[in-house]
Amino acid sequence: MPPTNDRPRAAEADAAAQRELAELKAAYERLRDDKVRAEQNLANLTRQLDELEARARAEYGTADPAELAALLEGMRAENARLVAEYREHISGVRRDLAAVEREFEE
Repeated sequence: MPPTNDRPRAAEADAAAQRELAELKAAYERLRDDKVRAEQNLANLTRQLDELEARARAEYGTADPAELAALLEGMRAENARLVAEYREHISGVRRDLAAVEREFEE
């Protein structure tokens, strides 16, 4: 039998081990919950990615990010060209209208 003065230290060590075990169990539960959430998030994000890739293939003929970026640049260039053409058209209409107004005033 251990000396009586070692019993309080042994009891403290046992209590400390029990506290640590409880903390470790709680940490394990949190990690397990985090893992489940991460797996669910991964599944949801994978599903969303699959849906978006299918939509991109249906609408643009590709789901490749580089090809989509090139298509977007082409669309931007086309839009810029159309805006410039429209701007020129409006300027021509204004010029023609100003000419008509000048003729009417004369």
